Amino acid sequence: MGRLRLRATGPARPTTVWRRYADLDRWASWSPQIRAVHADGRTLVPGLTGTVESVAGLRAAFTVEAVDHRRQCWTWRVRLGPVRLRLHHEVHAHARGSRTTLLVDGPALAAALYAPLAHLALRRLVRP
Repeated sequence: MGRLRLRATGPARPTTVWRRYADLDRWASWSPQIRAVHADGRTLVPGLTGTVESVAGLRAAFTVEAVDHRRQCWTWRVRLGPVRLRLHHEVHAHARGSRTTLLVDGPALAAALYAPLAHLALRRLVRP
């Protein structure tokens, strides 16, 4: 198992970044690897389950473990076949706007392969 931390800082306000996370219908607008999110709800809440559909047509199952709207952080588990990742996201105010961090726990190879796409998504998330 491995742990990987990614960060991105940009001019978007923290409340804007958090809304982009909290609204599942917005995910494809900032995460280029996501085509659609299929779930019973459209807002992040603990216990929410569903699938994330990639632009390649792959579907990864997910369960949201925790959401703290006040602290602007959330955690979810994602499974694609035998690969399982736990991802923890946070949004913070920064002198230049906002900073978002992602902590990925899971198989080191899977985390390393996911890192470039995740980093691109984080940079898009904090753009204006």
